[in-house]
Amino acid sequence: MNKAITDGLVLMPPPFSAGLTQWSREDGTPGSASYAGQPNAALVPSDQDFGGCLELQKIETTQRLRYKGQTPIEPGLYLRVTARVKAVSGNLPTVRIAAYAGRANGSAVSVPLTGPATTLTTYGEVVTVTAIIGAGNRQGVDMVWGAEPVYGHFGVNMSGPNGGVVRIDDIVIEDVTEVFHRKLIDVVDVRDYGAIGNGTTDDSAAFAAADAAADGRTVLVSAGTYRIASSLTLDSPVRFEGTLVMPSSARLTCTRNYDLNTYSAAFGSEMEGFRRGLQTLFYFNDHVVFDMSGRKVELTEPLDVAALAGITSLASRRVLTNGQIVAASSTNWDQTQVTSVCTYSTSNATTLTNVANIPIGSRITGTGVGREVYVRNKNTAAATITLSQPLLPAAAGTRTLTFTRYKYLLDFSGFENLARFEITDIDFACSGRASGIMLAKSGLVFRIADCVFTSPKNRAITSIGDGCQGMIVDQCQFLSNEQSLAAQVRNTIALNANSNDVKLRDNRVVRFAHFCVLAGGGNMVLGNHFFQGDDETDGLRQAGLILTNTNGRSIINGNYIDNCWIELSNEHDPNPGFESEFSFGGLTITGNTFMAIDVAPSFRWIVVRPRGAGHFLNGLAIIGNVFRTTNGSIDRIEKVDDSTADLDHSRARNVVVTGNTFHGVNDICMNPITLEHNQSSNATTWSVNGSSLHPFGGRALTVMSVQPDGPIRDSANATDFSMPYAQPQQGTNGDRLNLVWPRALRGKVQVTYRTDKPV
Repeated sequence: MNKAITDGLVLMPPPFSAGLTQWSREDGTPGSASYAGQPNAALVPSDQDFGGCLELQKIETTQRLRYKGQTPIEPGLYLRVTARVKAVSGNLPTVRIAAYAGRANGSAVSVPLTGPATTLTTYGEVVTVTAIIGAGNRQGVDMVWGAEPVYGHFGVNMSGPNGGVVRIDDIVIEDVTEVFHRKLIDVVDVRDYGAIGNGTTDDSAAFAAADAAADGRTVLVSAGTYRIASSLTLDSPVRFEGTLVMPSSARLTCTRNYDLNTYSAAFGSEMEGFRRGLQTLFYFNDHVVFDMSGRKVELTEPLDVAALAGITSLASRRVLTNGQIVAASSTNWDQTQVTSVCTYSTSNATTLTNVANIPIGSRITGTGVGREVYVRNKNTAAATITLSQPLLPAAAGTRTLTFTRYKYLLDFSGFENLARFEITDIDFACSGRASGIMLAKSGLVFRIADCVFTSPKNRAITSIGDGCQGMIVDQCQFLSNEQSLAAQVRNTIALNANSNDVKLRDNRVVRFAHFCVLAGGGNMVLGNHFFQGDDETDGLRQAGLILTNTNGRSIINGNYIDNCWIELSNEHDPNPGFESEFSFGGLTITGNTFMAIDVAPSFRWIVVRPRGAGHFLNGLAIIGNVFRTTNGSIDRIEKVDDSTADLDHSRARNVVVTGNTFHGVNDICMNPITLEHNQSSNATTWSVNGSSLHPFGGRALTVMSVQPDGPIRDSANATDFSMPYAQPQQGTNGDRLNLVWPRALRGKVQVTYRTDKPV
C-alpha cells in the first residue's frame, strides 16, 4: 500500500536547487523566515557525494531547517523522512529529523517533533538520519502523532556547538506504510504460499503453510476453487472469498471461526456448510458448540447424522444452536411403508422373527401393537428385528404387520450410543413435509431446549430405543400440521420416550393427536401447556399425555392440560394381566389446570385403561388441581376405560384425591370422602351412598369416622348416645356402606371413608 501512488498524495519536497524560499529557518509555517539570502546557507551545485545540496553553518543553539510545504499525514499513513548529511569543517554537530505538526486550521499539535539524534564524528563521512512518523504507536515509529495532525513541515535540527559547517542532500519524504502492511492488514493469503485454486490441484500443503505462517493473523482464502484432498485444520482465523472442494469423509476444522457463516462461505452454500460444520462437531475438542449464526439452512433430504460424522458413538457434550432448519420441497421426504408377515412370541417380547428387511426406525402398526413401537435394530441375515417396546398378546403368532418409516430433518438413528448431545434455539421448519428429530438407539441426557417444531408431518421427536434416557425437553414450541382437523382424526405426535427420567418442562404444544407417549418411569412433566381442541360442537378428544408403564413414578405438576386427557395404560406389556407387579400408580398429579371447551359430556380428563385383568390403583395422588369446562358440562373428570379389562377396586391402595376445584362438572370426586347422611326414619341399618363421589368407580373400602351431627333419636324422640359399627363394600358394586345401630334410630351423621386401603 502506497498512498503516493494510490491516492496521489504529494509527499516529496522540492530539491534545494529550486531555491531556498521554500525552506524555513524556523518552524516552516506560513510567514516564517526562510534561508533565502542568509549568509550561513548556500547552494552547492556539485558535491562529490550528493550532487546538488545545501551547505549550512550552525549559528544557533538549535539550527532548524523546515520545508514550508504542507506534507499530508493521516491515520493509516506512515512517512519516512530521510536526510543524508556530512560535516565539512568546524565543530561537529548532532543531527536529527524534526518537524512541525499542524491541524487543519494551522495551529500546532503537541506531539513528539524530533527523531533519533546522530552526532557527526568525522569530516567527509556521509551519515543518514531518518525518522518514521505515523498515527499509530507501533514498533518502528519514531514520532507517534495520533489522529489529530493533518500535515507536517519536515526537515532537520542541528544541535551542539556552533560554528560547524555541514552539507545536506535533498531531503526525501516517502510513504512506508507497506513496512507496516503485515500489522495493518494482518492477512496471509493462501495463494502466497502456493495455493493454485483451480479446483483440481491439491492445495492442502499451501493451506497448512499459510496457517502456520499466520501466527495469529487471518488466513485469507482469496477467490478461486481450492481442492483439499484430506482433513484440514486451520488454527488461525480464516476468511473465505474462494470456496473449497473436499471429499465427503474429509473434515474442515476452523478452530477460530467455528460457525455456520464461515462454513457456508467455505463451501459456497448454507446446506453444505451446515453439513460440514455439523460433521466437525463430533471430532472438534476445542469447541463443543456449533453456532448456526442465526442462519436458515434448507435441507432437501433427511440428514443421517451418524453417516455424516462417520462414527456410531459419542459420549462427550456437544451443542447445535442458533438457527433454522427447513425441509425444502423434495420427494426425499416421502415416507416408506411396507407390510410383512412375521412371527411374535410374548416370551421373546422385543423380537420379531421371520420378517422381511425392514428399515431401522420404522413405526410398527397392526393387531396387538401399542402406540409408538419402532424398529430399534435388525439382523437381516437372521430375518429378525428388535422392537423398542413389547407387543401385546394379541400380536402373538404369525401375522401381517405394517412398517412405516418417517423421514426426519435430523436423524440420529445410526448412532448406537449418543450421550449429552444438545440442540438449543433451533427452529425446525418441517413445513408439513418432514418430521423433526429421531434419537439415537441409546444414550443419556439428550437435551432439546428453546426450539420450535413447526408443522412436523408425522412426529416432532421420536425415540426408537433408549436414546431418550434422561432426556430433557425445555421451553420448546410444538405447532401441529393438523391444527385445522377435528381432534379425533389427528395422527401427529409431538414426542415419545421409552426410557426413564424424562423431563418435559415449560413447553407449548398445539393441536397434536397426542403431546407425548411415555413408556418409562421417573418422569417430570412440569409447567407445560398442551391443548388439542378443535372447532367442533360437542367434539371428541384424544389423550394428551399417555403413560404406558403401570407404575410410572412420575410427577405431573403445574401444567395447563387443555382439551385432552392423561391416560394411564399398559399397552407395552407383553403380559398385561396383573402378575405380582406394581400396579397403576406411582403418580402425582398436582397443581394443574384442566380445561375443556365444547366437549361431549362423556369427556374425561384422567383415564385408566388396563389391557389385562387384575390391576388396581396403588399410589395415586390427584391434589390441588382445577377442572373447568365451558360451553357445556361433563359428567365426571375421571374414568376407567374397561373396554379390555376393569380394575380390581377391592385392592386399591393409597389413593388420594383432594383439594381439587370443579367447575362445569356434574359429579365431583374425592378420596377420602366426607359426606352428610340424614336418616329421616328410624332404622337399625342406615345405608350410606356416596358412590357418585368415588374416583374411578371405586368401592367403599375403609370407614374412618362417623360423627353425629346433632342428636340421634329413637322412636320416642329420646336422645340416644350409642354408636354404630360400619359394614363397608355393600351393594352390588360394593360402592356403599352400612351403619348398623343397636336399635332403630334416626338422625344426621358426618361419615368419612375411603375407596382404598391406606396401608
